[in-house]
Amino acid sequence: MASIELYEASIALFFFLIFCFLFNKKPFSNLPIKKTLKSYPWNWPVLGMLPGVLVRLHRIYDCSVEVFENSNLTFQFKGPWLSGMDILVTVDPANIHYILSSNFSNYIKGPEFQEIFEAFGDGIINSDSELWRNLRKSSQVIFSHQKYQNFSTSTTRRKLKDGLIPLLGHFADEEMVVDLQDVFQRFMFDTTFIFITGSDPRSLSIEMPEVEFAKALDDVGEVIVFRHITPRFLWKIQKWIGIGTEKKMMKAIAILDSVCAKYILAKREEIRTSQEITRDADEESEEDLLTSHIKLDKTKYELLDPEDDKFLRDFTVGFMAAGRDSTACTLTWFFWIISENPNVLTKILQEIKENVPISRSDDQGKSLYLNKLVYLHATISESMRLYPPIPFERKSPIKPDVLPSGHKVKSNINIMIFLYAMGRMKDVWGEDATEFKPERWISETGGLRHEPSYKFLSFNAGPRTCLGKNLAMDLMKRVIVEILQTYEINVVNGQKIEPKPGLILHMKHGLKVKIAKKCSRLE
Repeated sequence: MASIELYEASIALFFFLIFCFLFNKKPFSNLPIKKTLKSYPWNWPVLGMLPGVLVRLHRIYDCSVEVFENSNLTFQFKGPWLSGMDILVTVDPANIHYILSSNFSNYIKGPEFQEIFEAFGDGIINSDSELWRNLRKSSQVIFSHQKYQNFSTSTTRRKLKDGLIPLLGHFADEEMVVDLQDVFQRFMFDTTFIFITGSDPRSLSIEMPEVEFAKALDDVGEVIVFRHITPRFLWKIQKWIGIGTEKKMMKAIAILDSVCAKYILAKREEIRTSQEITRDADEESEEDLLTSHIKLDKTKYELLDPEDDKFLRDFTVGFMAAGRDSTACTLTWFFWIISENPNVLTKILQEIKENVPISRSDDQGKSLYLNKLVYLHATISESMRLYPPIPFERKSPIKPDVLPSGHKVKSNINIMIFLYAMGRMKDVWGEDATEFKPERWISETGGLRHEPSYKFLSFNAGPRTCLGKNLAMDLMKRVIVEILQTYEINVVNGQKIEPKPGLILHMKHGLKVKIAKKCSRLE
């Protein structure tokens, strides 16, 4: 992270000195203090609003809330001249519904998005139009198949029983201070890797080893953030020369390619040697995602070729990034926020005690009880409202358009939906928008209250709504229940809790905790 902060500072200073040289003015002189430091970044000549963003990058999320409170939910960011960095940023539910649903066909990821996110190749994260429809359709079939659902459930259960719960017990016995964010990232990395390949990389262990694939994904994320805040010609020069953050990107992509190639080759060989298994036995077996994609009937999907290793590589990298980070992020914020709200924790514990069997021998039956945990579901949703794992969404119109807010958009302009600020908008969520209040998700009859996806966007909205939404919620509930039935998670006092600027809303300094065993489960 040190390298990206160095580049941020260097670029900020670069633009700063250019401005002072060209215009011979002291920065921020004669400007209203409130507008400059709180309301929104000043639009400098030549440099646009980029210097203001760079100096605010350390608190960009809080600043975004202030900006939207003063701009009627939609804000035009002006980048440096000729940089192509102009962005229309919105948290207006009417605009979001229009972009993601009612006029979905006109709003795509676009070539610039695909260029910035190049490490994910042509997978579902980057794809548009017919390719996206092919990928969506195939994924929907695989995710809904009983083979994969059985496999994902048994994998999560085993990783909890044999991995996470014993490891937390070790930390409790040793009275160690641990970074719970790191623990959850490792748990989800291993679990997601098993979902895809059937193999456990075992990054979740007492030794906490560095895993090159996980490190490469982290490096890719850092460079993508850098590309968002840097004029295109600058990072393009870096890439051409092979220096700085772009050198890090090239190394990371090479690692992702190498690891994926290894597992794809091994999986193809595994499938070839298992051809003698009877059809009946195969129908009853569990199946990982890579196996399902290799066996894909390409006659049903015009643009998908399971014989192409790049297709399998792009799927693997994209699903690993999505499956690991967003769930681990949500779990981390969840445990911090309930530590800050002990009354909420008390209600969750009581609900678990009343609805979930304690016996570990009833693991299979536990899945049926998860649906009864209404207050837990509400608390997870409320945590994601205030701390969305993916803090922003990008789109670009194919044709010029006019949004419901009245803003005109040109073709290919960048539009950003800022989920973090949206969850704190009083115009969207009411006067208590900034309060942590799980009760807002519970109806008068005691059931879950539905909120439209264009208002609560953590699982996306419209045709691109997350296919794994229900599986992810069940996984998080299972993890939370297992932990709370066995341990007390005590957050260490005095640490600074703040989000880290990036593609995922990680905690900047992690979450340091101490773990204590309960004398009896759910006492």
